Amino acid sequence: MTFKASVLTLYPEMFPGGLGLSLAGRALEVGTWSLEAIQIRHFASDRHHTVDDTPAGGGAGMVMRADVLAKAIDHTSPSGDPRPKLLMSPRGKPLTQARVRELAAGPGAVIVCGRFEGVDQRLIEARGLEEVSIGDFILSGGEPAALVLLDAVVRLLPGVMGNAVSGEEESFENGLLEHPHYTRPQEFEGRPIPDVLVSGNHKKIAAWRRAESERLTKERRPDLLAAQPLAK
Repeated sequence: MTFKASVLTLYPEMFPGGLGLSLAGRALEVGTWSLEAIQIRHFASDRHHTVDDTPAGGGAGMVMRADVLAKAIDHTSPSGDPRPKLLMSPRGKPLTQARVRELAAGPGAVIVCGRFEGVDQRLIEARGLEEVSIGDFILSGGEPAALVLLDAVVRLLPGVMGNAVSGEEESFENGLLEHPHYTRPQEFEGRPIPDVLVSGNHKKIAAWRRAESERLTKERRPDLLAAQPLAK
């Protein structure tokens, strides 16, 4: 099954961007996944292709119109389309590795990239958009966030990564940050590879990696440990 991504945007030229390179790019070429970037302005009815208007109640900025976006979404995702409809938004639910895996296991996604001050709330409710955030910061638009989400999803599609285990032994997969990595040379500027990693004792190596993951998580992301009572 091909993962089908449809991105609604005012800047379709931003896609595929980096997704056309490396693992994601090769997977796109061979049809493991597909991507269409749809210009929202094509669904505006006036001669200026207007997609936004002033906010009700006053205030700075502009708001993306519900009627124009509804036409774009309905054209892209007609009745019966099983793909989730996502809106990249800083007020959305934080994207997690668990949600990424759910998306990768599905048929694809319809992704709406907001601009200006945001999207008319009535459109969000009427089309059942799932608001998704990639972090507590503001971008100029939803396009960079959509690229991030798709990169996270595509790398988990079957056959994209050469070693499937690589996707299982990473930060957040077990609720912890990933352990440190080392490779040759054996010594770099007076810093050797930890002895345990060259001992050949796989049980000790696994224990060391687990301990290092817990140490780093405690130092940098204690919130992750708080969600794992047994890992404290």
